[in-house]
Amino acid sequence: MTFYADNETNHQMGFSWEELYETVALAVLDSEKCPYECQVNLVLTDNNGIHEINKETRNIDRPTDVLSFPNVSYEKEADFETLEECGFDCFDPDSGELILGDIIISVDKVVEQAAEYGHSQRREFAFLIAHSMLHLCGYDHMTEEEEKIMISKQEAILNLLGITRDSV
Repeated sequence: MTFYADNETNHQMGFSWEELYETVALAVLDSEKCPYECQVNLVLTDNNGIHEINKETRNIDRPTDVLSFPNVSYEKEADFETLEECGFDCFDPDSGELILGDIIISVDKVVEQAAEYGHSQRREFAFLIAHSMLHLCGYDHMTEEEEKIMISKQEAILNLLGITRDSV
């Protein structure tokens, strides 16, 4: 697995965000039974940075907590069976890894939402990684049913890792 990460902010999180990123991402891929080695890119930015990206890519003129940019289109959520048909569009020709996509997180939102929800920044960051990784695996939350599935999967992954609302 190749996990690229870039912190464009000066914010120090107080935990190893790179290690947590890889741990949560791998847990999602394991839970979804991904048969491939993968590449995932993560960029940490601030509210201004994510606001600009949100405006440019989604025509939404406000900051958000996380943006996911999947590189893969699935027939069905986490249906990795059909991906070999996409050829070089999905796989790195040098490493053979499945290029899942990009995650962009606002560190400002991690801080704000952790305080708002009364849990640690570590837990909020892990939640956003799990949420975004599920998007990269083809899940969405446009309907109430889809949202229930994503919430259930996110909570199961975080609980498996011992990252609960009351954990540090």
